[in-house]
Amino acid sequence: MKDNTLASLHDGTRLAVVVVTYNSADVIGGLLDSLPSGLAGLADTEIVIVDNKSRDASVDIAASHPVNVRVIQTGRNAGYAAAINAAAASIDDERHLLILNPDIRLQPGCARTLVSRLHDPSIGLVVPQLLHEDGSITHSLRREPSLITAWSDSLLGTSFAGRLGLGEIVKDERLYRAGGTVDWASGAALAISARTRKAVGAWDETFFLYSEEVDYMERVRRCGLKVAYEPAARAVHIGGEYHENVGLSALMTSNRIHYYGRHHGAAATFLFRLGIITGEVMRFGLGPGHRAALSAALRPYSEYRAALQR
Repeated sequence: MKDNTLASLHDGTRLAVVVVTYNSADVIGGLLDSLPSGLAGLADTEIVIVDNKSRDASVDIAASHPVNVRVIQTGRNAGYAAAINAAAASIDDERHLLILNPDIRLQPGCARTLVSRLHDPSIGLVVPQLLHEDGSITHSLRREPSLITAWSDSLLGTSFAGRLGLGEIVKDERLYRAGGTVDWASGAALAISARTRKAVGAWDETFFLYSEEVDYMERVRRCGLKVAYEPAARAVHIGGEYHENVGLSALMTSNRIHYYGRHHGAAATFLFRLGIITGEVMRFGLGPGHRAALSAALRPYSEYRAALQR
């Protein structure tokens, strides 16, 4: 018996794929290669690449690829949210969006399965099951940042805190198998309905990179819409650059505090920051990423933003 939801999809379903590149020449070709099968079953699609002034061959690879992409060049390293906004402004607001990192590889039918969930009026945004390159499931689902998650992750470690249901990373294997609703999830691959685009508005460009998806999904939920996780839609995520890049580790930490402070008072934000500092002090000797994160946690956000822009 056919799935009536999927069977009902036809050429009237309109989807735009948005990919932000920044020195992504090593990975963008693989993503574009995966799109024909990943978009199978959806006839009305367009692919938009937004390039943040790459210094490598990212634009040339995208522009010459046979999947036929439209390239937007921002002319600067504008940040992830700004690049998404540039793409969205050029796309008909009746189209759903599928936002992908350049190091994503869609598995066959992934986009069609995601779009099928967007026909549910209660769902505003849906994310797929992300897989490591070896085929194992990535723990890509998250809880809303809180004092409990910050201190649990710091004192117990993210892995143990997640298994206890206390940390920010969700490690409930039943949820990863069966699907459901979540607070937020990795922004490496996500589908947004046209009605959600209109309700939520633009992405917040003050985050530059990291935590912009946390902010956006919180705003989706605030509009009364659900963030859904769909394990039948699958994509491989290479990922992990922030582990080796101390600048990205620092930026992630700074934006975590910036996001929390936007939704909580000064006292709670101080305790949240202190939780992160405590964890990074405990792990100071484990590598330069932890030392960079500690430095970022100790600095005011405005000072760190100014340093980034120099």
